[in-house]
Amino acid sequence: MLLGCLPGLAAVLALALCASGVERSAAASGRQGVARHAAPHKAARPHIVPRSVWLDDDTRHAQPPPRYDDRVVAVFVHHTDSPNRYDCADTPRIIRYLYAGQTGPRAWDDIGYNFLVDRCGTIYEGRAGGVDRPVTGAHTQGFNHRTAGIAALGTFTAGVPVPKKMTDAIAALAAWKLGLSDTDPRARVRLTSSNSHSRYAAGTSTTLPALAGHRDGYMTSCPGAALSALLPEIRERAARMQGRR
Repeated sequence: MLLGCLPGLAAVLALALCASGVERSAAASGRQGVARHAAPHKAARPHIVPRSVWLDDDTRHAQPPPRYDDRVVAVFVHHTDSPNRYDCADTPRIIRYLYAGQTGPRAWDDIGYNFLVDRCGTIYEGRAGGVDRPVTGAHTQGFNHRTAGIAALGTFTAGVPVPKKMTDAIAALAAWKLGLSDTDPRARVRLTSSNSHSRYAAGTSTTLPALAGHRDGYMTSCPGAALSALLPEIRERAARMQGRR
């Protein structure tokens, strides 16, 4: 009805725009209501053993409330540089030992890793604060913000076999955690260093893999040559778990 109020050419243009809009609307209807934006690529949450399973009252330290970022856009993979030939039933004891070392001699407020994965593929909650929340960890100096740390229990230097159950679990965990921010595990993301002891001076903005090894952000050989060599495969597997091609 308002077209009659528009003079000459303006009315024609408005009518063309209207027709174009009707065509787009019809096309969308023909696709049965396809969303305006692509659906987020999310993955199923894997089973995560809570920290109450490995942390007992005799080991627990008093600690401040957890700190949070706005989201997690990258994960760093680590190894714990500990023995590989352990019984998976002993994993809680091993994590407790790691926690005691980091909160005792190192005087950290909590275990640094957000998650830990054993050779049987069992995923454990590490740092407190909620596994589905963007908890600020203490795993990769300079790049603890907007990231999560996943530690593989063991030592995976060159030539050491990395259990497939472990890499499958790392892929599933990364797919789920990065999916919460719709981040492609194969992508590169922009992060800002907060500490000059990292590979980059404090305040430096750089791009790093969304699924990175510890050595991508810090001067270290962690997570070991054997596990590092598998990261491209883990990225692809995680992307497929998110439904990406």
